[in-house]
Amino acid sequence: MKPSQPSLDHLLEDTFSLLASVREKHTSSLRTQEVGTLCSVGQGIARVDGLPGVQSEELVTLGGDRLGLVFNLTPDEVGLILLDPPRDLAAGDEVERTHRVLDVPVGDSLLGRVTDALGRPLDRHGPFQSFERWPIERPAPSIMDRAAVATPLQTGIKVIDALIPIGRGQRELILGDRQTGKTQLAIDTIINQRGKGVLCIYCSIGQRRAAVARAIQDLLTYRAMAYTTVLVAGGEDPPGMQYVAPYAATAMAEYFMERGADVLVVYDDLTKHARAYRELSLLLRRPPGREAFPGDIFYLHSRLLERATHLSETRGGGSLTALPIIETEAQNLAAYIPTNLISITDGQIYLSPSLAHKGMLPAVDVGISVSRVGGKAQLKAYRSVATPLRLSYTQFEELETFARFGTRLDEATRRVLERGRRVREILKQDPYKPQSVSEQIASLLAVTNGLFDDLTPLEVHEAEKVIHHHEGDLDLLRKRIEADEELTPEELAACLQTIRKALDKESGQLHHANA
Repeated sequence: MKPSQPSLDHLLEDTFSLLASVREKHTSSLRTQEVGTLCSVGQGIARVDGLPGVQSEELVTLGGDRLGLVFNLTPDEVGLILLDPPRDLAAGDEVERTHRVLDVPVGDSLLGRVTDALGRPLDRHGPFQSFERWPIERPAPSIMDRAAVATPLQTGIKVIDALIPIGRGQRELILGDRQTGKTQLAIDTIINQRGKGVLCIYCSIGQRRAAVARAIQDLLTYRAMAYTTVLVAGGEDPPGMQYVAPYAATAMAEYFMERGADVLVVYDDLTKHARAYRELSLLLRRPPGREAFPGDIFYLHSRLLERATHLSETRGGGSLTALPIIETEAQNLAAYIPTNLISITDGQIYLSPSLAHKGMLPAVDVGISVSRVGGKAQLKAYRSVATPLRLSYTQFEELETFARFGTRLDEATRRVLERGRRVREILKQDPYKPQSVSEQIASLLAVTNGLFDDLTPLEVHEAEKVIHHHEGDLDLLRKRIEADEELTPEELAACLQTIRKALDKESGQLHHANA
């Protein structure tokens, strides 16, 4: 008997199955790619024809390996920000979509490293061992996810910690003219975080290579690179890199914040960031507004700094503290970008060029500087010295201006002036020498209670060294200060008595040092 022949239906079914398997096998490795054509290349920007499905802020590739960011979407063309130098790019080159937004690597492997705004290493330690990437643009935490600023961020600088305190999760603006010590202030703050559990990110925007190298060397010298990431978008880089740099630094910081860590981010500086954005906007023919800045320049910085916060306990309790730096011209605080950032941040530290020229470093103008949040997070021990210190120093500055006219002064006024000169001396501080909380409290307590009144201004710093040398005698008091316990009048009196004995014991050395 002959075997039965397969029916036509079975043959068709087998054929269709075979075709489906072949199609699935070959199309799984294929994808549809949208390709545009480069129309023109400018200084930091490019214009592209095609890419009908491209989205705003999407990453694209030009010429195969150069990166660009979609900035303008018009019916006729797509405007791009170039993130790489436009070497060898020419009209007619292909532009491909990546179907993703700009992201950067995040994680512990970035600590101690130097990177660019795209997350590419700039040091000689090889690629990052990071397996996670976060987009540089992320929504700020909601109001319900935030908690009050309750923990101080100690800078180690007396005039700031006592009079303009900063809390973890705060946004405190540092502003001043050129060469007034803005970057030095930020570097000293990073150095002071050693051993305090605060991770740091230093974002350099538009700075000269020599200045960036000096900052990195300072961090290495004072052993701060172990907990710091340096992100560099130099003045020689395309303006697009300077534009995305602060957002990339914030994304790297948010990774640690979301895991319950405290992070400090320094943006040095946002003036150059605003200028880079203005340059890109004008090249792509976005209409200028006030002072040729586009109308959305306020939103540019507000959406960045709103990401700095202290998260609630349900979100892990981490914090992101922002120290943006901007440069003023001829002490003009009412210029467009300074007023924008002053209104966005929670206070400002103003560095006066006149104080810097007089050798009053750090050149912090106490009258103009303010912290709208940090006082609630300030250690309780500071309250016993900060209030009389601010009052006496403000009175001194007003009387000193009046006394320049050669007016006869009564004895009480002369005492206020003499006390003020010693307060000014004690607020001076050498760079790279942050002081602990107990050292600051001891020095400020001594000057506000008149223990330095019999010393000349030149002897004040020697007296301060004597106090710090005998700090071991105040060990119990130091523990109470660092535990954020309020000092009783009896404890303050005992502290003053210990300081007075130390000064009396070393009085001969003070006069010898002055001679």
